[in-house]
Amino acid sequence: MKIIKTSITLIVFTFLFISCGNASKTTHQTENDTVKKESVKFNIDLNNRTDDTFKVTVTAPKLSAENNIFQFASSAPGTYQVMDLGRFVKSFTAMDKKGNLISTTQITTNQFEISSPEKVKTIIYEISETYDTPVTEHPIYPMAGTSIEDDHALINGQAVFGYFKGLQDREININIEYPETWKVGTALRQNPDGYYIANNYDHVVDSPILLGNLTKVTTLVDGTNIDIYTYSAKGMIKSEEVLETIEGMLHSASKFLNGLPIEHYTFLLFMETNPIQPKGAWEHSYSSLYTFNENNWDKISNSFKDMAAHEFFHIITPLNIHSEIIEEFNFITPIASQHLWLYEGTTEWASHMMLFRSGEKSFEDYLKTPRRKVYIATNYYSTDYSLLELSNKCFTPDGQKQYGNIYMKGALVAGLLDIRLLELSNGERGLIDVVNELSKIYGPNKAFDEATFFNYFTEFTHPEIAEFFELYVKNATPLPYNEYYQKIGIQYDAEKYRFIVDENATKEQLKLRERWMERL
Repeated sequence: MKIIKTSITLIVFTFLFISCGNASKTTHQTENDTVKKESVKFNIDLNNRTDDTFKVTVTAPKLSAENNIFQFASSAPGTYQVMDLGRFVKSFTAMDKKGNLISTTQITTNQFEISSPEKVKTIIYEISETYDTPVTEHPIYPMAGTSIEDDHALINGQAVFGYFKGLQDREININIEYPETWKVGTALRQNPDGYYIANNYDHVVDSPILLGNLTKVTTLVDGTNIDIYTYSAKGMIKSEEVLETIEGMLHSASKFLNGLPIEHYTFLLFMETNPIQPKGAWEHSYSSLYTFNENNWDKISNSFKDMAAHEFFHIITPLNIHSEIIEEFNFITPIASQHLWLYEGTTEWASHMMLFRSGEKSFEDYLKTPRRKVYIATNYYSTDYSLLELSNKCFTPDGQKQYGNIYMKGALVAGLLDIRLLELSNGERGLIDVVNELSKIYGPNKAFDEATFFNYFTEFTHPEIAEFFELYVKNATPLPYNEYYQKIGIQYDAEKYRFIVDENATKEQLKLRERWMERL
């Protein structure tokens, strides 16, 4: 039993913090909509890597009394955990344009109050990397953390940058000083002056930066530019090998989505040799970050394809389908979205389904996926937790214990929803069809209404879906695996958690199954 639990823990870590990215706002102008507001400028000196700290200088725009707090993040979109990044700040100083000190006071773990914000020209602070800074609670997972060493630096925005109160939506310009031999991997774009440009603070957090002795490879997938940057501590893994592993997946995704709704995407891989470092991933709107032990690449390359498929599908949700809660994240007191079933559950289902429909996964291999998820959801998580409750409590200690189930039960519910939608539409419209349609209705800059989306989804599809949501998303009603899978000629063996093809399926069942498994 202990051996099984260890292997299950590894599976859960694979998915535990694969999560929702935030859609960034793009317009930042004055009330007359003609003059651009002054940006906040950051400079990071990576040539000075002493004391395992990031040396940061902030050039402030014109501030007022309302901007008297400099805020570090308490959490970040998609982590669903308290991080309290202000814990890692070692020094914090404010100065006027003549270099005179302005008094500041740390009033909470994550907030520094400035006595005379209208006089502030510069903020200088040092913030420790998370990898080599031990903490007694709220550990920072590698894919959401920071590292700074002689041959690399890993920057996750929420763990290095802060923002002035009231200016979360202000444009941010970032200058990074680093050794000439280093490469830089990020989805952020540079202006002619060499600054990396972020639309706002949310965009900074949504755009990790990997620097150092990296390998890089670029490919084009149906018009979308794909960059892969890899840091491998011993140089064991190159970006070319990574591309070879996921290239089929990228083309599968394009076919599954009828084309990719983005112009560029960046994969960042951070590979060390730490044997206790859990593998993990964190998705963002136009990039994703992966952490692995490079010694295990041969063993995990196949599971990496599944992880990358999941992360990449987030270009649909939450990038193109998200509520207002996701659009502008509350970095002070995070608010949970009740639609985690969509952001993570549907994404996890889609990542496997698109590999299956494209031929990257065999029918037999695909059926092993729901089997494994049913087993884990049944034996390692509470069956009394609904997906809605899991969403609403994800920031609590109890919710954290159940969070990994969103990749199990959440994906299983999405699979049942797909079958139900196909049945109600006589095979014309499954879950991916609905999701693709919704992504075109909303898109990156239009949020759906958090409170009414269940009703909207129902009106957009079929009245019967209201009952489906009530039973299997809002409540913890046992999932009807056999009843639903029989609709496509597949039987479920509850004793062995197996999904078995029914050799005696009716013509109606075979017809629906053919549509369900339709090849791309």
